[in-house]
Amino acid sequence: MSAVVTVNPATGERLAEYPAFSDADVDTALDRASLAQACWTAWPVPDRAAVLRRAGEVLRAEADGLALLVTREMGKPLAEARAEVEKCATACDYYAEHAATFLADEPVDTAADRSWIGYEPVGVVLAVMPWNFPLWQVLRFAAPALMAGNAALLKHSPNTTGCALAVQRVLATAGAPEGLFTALVVAEPDVPAVTSRLIGDPRISAVTITGSERAGRAVGAAAGDAIKKSVLELGGSDPFVVLADADLPRVAALAARGRLLNAGQSCISPKRLVVDASVAEEFTRLLVAEVERLTVGDPEAPGTDVGPMAREDLLEGVHRQVEASVAAGARLLTGGSRLEGPGTFYAPTVLAGVRPGTPAYDEEVFGPVAAVVAVDGDDEAVRVANDTGFGLGASVWTADPERGVSVARRIRSGAAFVNAVVASDVRMPFGGTGASGYGRELAAAGIREFVNVRTWWVLDEPAATAPASE
Repeated sequence: MSAVVTVNPATGERLAEYPAFSDADVDTALDRASLAQACWTAWPVPDRAAVLRRAGEVLRAEADGLALLVTREMGKPLAEARAEVEKCATACDYYAEHAATFLADEPVDTAADRSWIGYEPVGVVLAVMPWNFPLWQVLRFAAPALMAGNAALLKHSPNTTGCALAVQRVLATAGAPEGLFTALVVAEPDVPAVTSRLIGDPRISAVTITGSERAGRAVGAAAGDAIKKSVLELGGSDPFVVLADADLPRVAALAARGRLLNAGQSCISPKRLVVDASVAEEFTRLLVAEVERLTVGDPEAPGTDVGPMAREDLLEGVHRQVEASVAAGARLLTGGSRLEGPGTFYAPTVLAGVRPGTPAYDEEVFGPVAAVVAVDGDDEAVRVANDTGFGLGASVWTADPERGVSVARRIRSGAAFVNAVVASDVRMPFGGTGASGYGRELAAAGIREFVNVRTWWVLDEPAATAPASE
């Protein structure tokens, strides 16, 4: 039988081995999810909410152990991992409190005696999730999907299998019916075939993925072929636009920390720093100083700012992008190499003189690399910000917030932040446009992605005449 082995990226040491699911195991999980969903959908919303509230309590009670698991499986510093656990608990609390309002029938004044819009569960939702926020990205889909009355199957990234099983255990401990949420353990070589088979299975009603553009294309195509609803949250090459009047020391410090959070392995981190040419030299000097001030090292040690990259192949890919960018004319100001010693540590890197034709400009760089692009004024800043197929987040930095809003309105993105680093918040919809995908997670929009929006039209007496045709 094949197995999934997890490895600590900070040390290279083997963590655990998990037996992979057979085809029969996957079918059993599907059957159990269907049965559990049929039961769960009959639970009153307040009873579902009680389970989600208990899940939040379990997350907080086990925060230290869960954070350590996250850190050991994918490498983020413990402080970031603890914040991730708390964010998951907040999401459980939020949907437990607000789902009844989001799902309530909406009366509509029509010619009927009674008419309303209903929000009803679709069935079993398949989630294909990545490793970089291994608890948060699961629960930000699972909390609303379950509260809407659905069941869920999770195909997590193999290198964070322990986190996947931890979420399953947390929900079971909180009182979720057996089979309502199941983490499928799938060996890496089997992922494409198993995912395709799941999407095509009639017991799956919808699918959501957070991942690369390539993976999103495959999942979206399979869902379209099966005529099933899908939500795609894919990559990003977010612009961080620094206007000439910005507070450069403050903004440079936030740019460094924002770019290097989670070792730069975030879809919404500021990957292209688009800076007005009149202040680009000073901003870049400050940025390099801030980057070099951060501590890279053991993610379990106090005071560590930047941990390892999650896997060897990811580090190698980022390094190739850096080398190709320099070969194409970008200037390497700091970093640009693997750090000596065990683990997958990559030196925080700043590239200047980045322009079209370099990977740091044209592609998403999913690692600790900041690319500075100098521009001549607001119009060119907008043009460069939009010079990408992605459209996830964008931030604009200026002493004049209204100017910032005006500039941000001209940038194509799913989220626009002025004088703040782009982040997700359970109260606000999250998602992108263009190659960054479609659909939304979080807030009311997130819970309504996986419901049947049903029209109800009721006459207390049969109609005397037939309605007009469409």
